Amino acid sequence: MEDTQENFSDLTPEEQEEIERVRLHKEELQNDIQRLKMEIAKVITELENFNYTDGSTIAERNKLMAMGKKKFNMDPKKEEDVAKFLYKGEGLHKTAIGDYLGQREEVYIKTLQCFVELHEFADLNLVQALRQFLWSFRLPGEAQKIDRMMEAFAIRYCHCNPGVFQSTDTCYVLSFAIIMLNTSLHNPNVKEKPTLERFITMNRGINNGGDLPQELLRNLYDSIRNEPFKIPEDDGNDLTHTFFNPDREGWLSKLGGRVKTWKRRWFILTDNCLYYFEYTTDKEPRGIIPLENLCVKPSEDSRKLNCFDLYSPNSKGHTIKACKTDTDGRVVEGNHQFYRISAPSREERDEWIKSIRASISRDPFYDMVASRKKKLTVNKSN
Repeated sequence: MEDTQENFSDLTPEEQEEIERVRLHKEELQNDIQRLKMEIAKVITELENFNYTDGSTIAERNKLMAMGKKKFNMDPKKEEDVAKFLYKGEGLHKTAIGDYLGQREEVYIKTLQCFVELHEFADLNLVQALRQFLWSFRLPGEAQKIDRMMEAFAIRYCHCNPGVFQSTDTCYVLSFAIIMLNTSLHNPNVKEKPTLERFITMNRGINNGGDLPQELLRNLYDSIRNEPFKIPEDDGNDLTHTFFNPDREGWLSKLGGRVKTWKRRWFILTDNCLYYFEYTTDKEPRGIIPLENLCVKPSEDSRKLNCFDLYSPNSKGHTIKACKTDTDGRVVEGNHQFYRISAPSREERDEWIKSIRASISRDPFYDMVASRKKKLTVNKSN
């Protein structure tokens, strides 16, 4: 795998400065983390040595388990012990597990390796292995974290199933193709569903320049078509898993297009689109705003604070290509020449603007996959 730090050269100075700031902040937390690490190891040892014979012992065990969960959710740092705790413990925040395992410092990478080695993928096809792996945590949003976690998965899968693929790169690329296939087949907002033939075509040449057996690809395709991935949700999160891995989500107020009234909506930013719902429990969005070719900027409004606008810099006066669900249930084109949105605070407005700009920009995650696929297919011409 190419060193992920090489991708930092593509970042803006502001993004590099932000990464450096986060790194320094993490260093300041090392003493606290060291203390938590020792406490977690002690809790795990006590849990594993417990004798569950009477009610008082069970109550004490539950108390210790609650302590262990609390310490993990604060910020754990241990390797094999923490990996076992993450893998076996129930009730932990799956999002926190994913964020923790995706960190790039050596201690986190070692914990990720220990965590992945706890999974047994022998004699499972790639979809079955991915189902098991992706249920044990919630995949984080950052490209670099996804890259590290899927690389570890590919290495483990190939170790458990020697001879299935010619390289871990092949397993890595095909795994992402399966995840994207799952989204395309089961996201109700994707109208054109990919066919088996398209899935086979998009994976040509990835087996070190050669093609994978069509029977293998057909079995993987049928497995995903018949049953989507089950995505874990954290306690207290009532949002349905219509969306695989949102970049950002939260309550915002949106100004109407034809009728200029403000309405509070639950917004989700994912896949270079901004979706909004009337309630967090809704399975279908009220509207979809594709962000391609749009810009975002802070704005002022006499009726609302902390506003920002989505607009098209090259099509002033024209309606932005977006869609929404009308009052009678029909999907119709939106009526906005620009979208004005209000956040609950100035800080949240700035974070939304930052996240939307990152989504509009070229995502390094796709560059990583494309680069690895190019390396695989170029062998075919050599």
